Amino acid sequence: MRTAAARACALAAAVALAGCGANEQPSHERFDYQLGAAYDVPGGLDTVVRDSTAEPLPGALSICYVNGLQTQPGAEWNQDLLLRDAGGELVVDPDWPDEHILDPGTPEKRAAIDAVLGPVIEGCAARGFDAVEIDNLDSWTRFPDSIDEDSVLAMARLYADRAHASGIEIAQKNTPDGAGRIRDDVGFDFAVAEECLAYDECGSYTSAYGSRVYDIEYTDNLPEPFDRSCARQDRPSVTILRDRGLVSPSDPAYVYEQC
Repeated sequence: MRTAAARACALAAAVALAGCGANEQPSHERFDYQLGAAYDVPGGLDTVVRDSTAEPLPGALSICYVNGLQTQPGAEWNQDLLLRDAGGELVVDPDWPDEHILDPGTPEKRAAIDAVLGPVIEGCAARGFDAVEIDNLDSWTRFPDSIDEDSVLAMARLYADRAHASGIEIAQKNTPDGAGRIRDDVGFDFAVAEECLAYDECGSYTSAYGSRVYDIEYTDNLPEPFDRSCARQDRPSVTILRDRGLVSPSDPAYVYEQC
């Protein structure tokens, strides 16, 4: 397990590699998004995101993925903590139909959800991860009739408290609108953005987090050739292209490029 001093050195090194601004020279920070599979990369990585069930990458700033506002496929949850629509039916993510939406609508429900996922965050820290990425922060934008922003951000604050108390950082995941306000409200330290170039959202993140934005674009939603995206002045200094499945290099569907 890394010491707090070692984590601080790793984080400082990553910030230095990323540069001082989103529109400066391309970053030399080598980054990968390895949620579908964890694997070694020839030449190594400076920063990597891996699932909470995987191990951190020795020598790299390792970010632990935690699905903080939805259930993981196959996970069993108290149904009282799952979001229901006006008709009383459980709400599922239409893009991920095996994932239910968590309901942080009351302090009691938030405390119960935190009792389940808080230890996951602490476990990431204990195993040597340097930060966590909490997914599906944008729940209130996707299910506005069933969930509200205040409840989601209150849930996120509990996660941020867990992370910081464990000596690690926490990333804002997606949700570009009001990124600076959300950063200040919750206490996020940096951002992980998916497809911010495809949706012209990168400026919202870089205005809040400067060079501390990691952008992942996907091959199935690329509006222009990737080299043209890399030449854009509004792109984050750390921008990669991945296959949607985030598979390993042994899979024929694997794609990886970095600006």
